Amino acid sequence: MVFQEGERLHLGAEAEVWAGHWMGRPAVRKQRRARSWRHPDLDHRLGHRRMMSEARLMVRMHRAGLQVPALLDLDPAEGVMVMERIPGRPLIEVLRDASMSSGQLQYALQSTGAAIRNVHRLAITHGDLSTNNVLIDDQGNATLIDFGLAVIDYEVERFGIDLHVIDEILGASHPGVENAIEHLLNGYAAEEERQGPPADQTGGAVPTSVEVLERLENVRTRVRYHG
Repeated sequence: MVFQEGERLHLGAEAEVWAGHWMGRPAVRKQRRARSWRHPDLDHRLGHRRMMSEARLMVRMHRAGLQVPALLDLDPAEGVMVMERIPGRPLIEVLRDASMSSGQLQYALQSTGAAIRNVHRLAITHGDLSTNNVLIDDQGNATLIDFGLAVIDYEVERFGIDLHVIDEILGASHPGVENAIEHLLNGYAAEEERQGPPADQTGGAVPTSVEVLERLENVRTRVRYHG
């Protein structure tokens, strides 16, 4: 791999992420970290499977025209993936930036909702929709990143849970941002109104935005009841 290392962006339990350059273009390298508590053979198989799944889904989204990082290089044996570096700041930083106007925050959240819906329309659930995994560019447009837990699914429950994760995070970590989840969900629904019903995928019919939003309400009710 021709990757020139720059700054470390993230050190997590699953992976270490570095910014740098690949063949002269801005890039990000994701290096899978071994889980010492697992048997080495099992850890390698699980890590290899997850990285291959993430790579396939990124290619699927990129070919469909979604604004996601392009896959530049992949070494499954070494647990290394190199991706295009997308410009922007994590949504968590944008929401905490006191210089941002309410209109700018509203647009960023609506764009986030639209980006989530576009991924969902391909029968892909993200699996880790935190405000760290959304980048906002200078125009306020959102891009989802880190698809390590993403899967192809057709059950509406998983789509509702995807939205519930970011709903909970916005409420807990950004209570001062007025109507944050409402703006995001408005963007989610508006994207489907703009494009029309989702096309059937190879595995079947994708849940509509209306069905997903109804399931989100169901998930919220269950959480409140059991909580």
